[in-house]
Amino acid sequence: MKLIALNIWGGQVYEPLINFLKKQSKIVDVFCFQEVFKSDRNIFHNRIKTNVYSDIAKILKDYNGYFAPMFAGHDTKEKVDFELLFGQATFVKNSIKILSEGDIFVYGSYGQERTKPVRDGNFMDFPRNIHFVDIENPSAGSRQVKKTLIANLHGFWISESKEDTPERFEQSDRIIKFLRSYKHRKILCGDFNLNPDTKSMLILEKNMVNLVKKYKVKSTRSNLHTRKDKFADYILVSKDIKVLGFKVLQDEVSDHLPLFLEFN
Repeated sequence: MKLIALNIWGGQVYEPLINFLKKQSKIVDVFCFQEVFKSDRNIFHNRIKTNVYSDIAKILKDYNGYFAPMFAGHDTKEKVDFELLFGQATFVKNSIKILSEGDIFVYGSYGQERTKPVRDGNFMDFPRNIHFVDIENPSAGSRQVKKTLIANLHGFWISESKEDTPERFEQSDRIIKFLRSYKHRKILCGDFNLNPDTKSMLILEKNMVNLVKKYKVKSTRSNLHTRKDKFADYILVSKDIKVLGFKVLQDEVSDHLPLFLEFN
């Protein structure tokens, strides 16, 4: 099976993103997207595409699509006066059996947005969730069927820092508790908003393999990213996942780079 995880930056690099998805849809089984907007309006607002979820769903018509909002009423810059949802989207090829899907909040809860002070001003403290799909897929070259939990995360964000914070410790603890509730194979992917050497990351790596570290990735950010940090995005797999290939694709379709995983 093949999976791509990508923070789409709200569709700000719109045409290259659309073309990328058209190409990758020919080979990819599961897409895990972060920073996805959904709305009854389909316009560009502060550079983001307000109903980019619908645009993606039209391209990925051979997939089952799911959207899990984290909060409403804000774009990436300000509060808006129209219906606008922000969250994760997961698309699974419709030939793959889905045992269950849903979302859980790993920091805060829906509708719990609030302003918090930080050293360089204020920031909106948004809740964070995971969208998950529990799938059943035949093992390549055999009749064996394997269950795989795929969890799609967009982690806690504060200003430009990706270091440890109390919020991130809380988030990591909730994620691990959720993953432990499943006894079969697991994949955790997405934009974690964490540096690789944080204690919050070490918590997530317990009994999991961090492919970004294993494959000695130098950066998960594209040239459109203007800050100095080089990491945000990860794929972690349980040790019973057979990794056939992993790489960071260099397509500039966001300020994040797509992560590609092939597994059995």
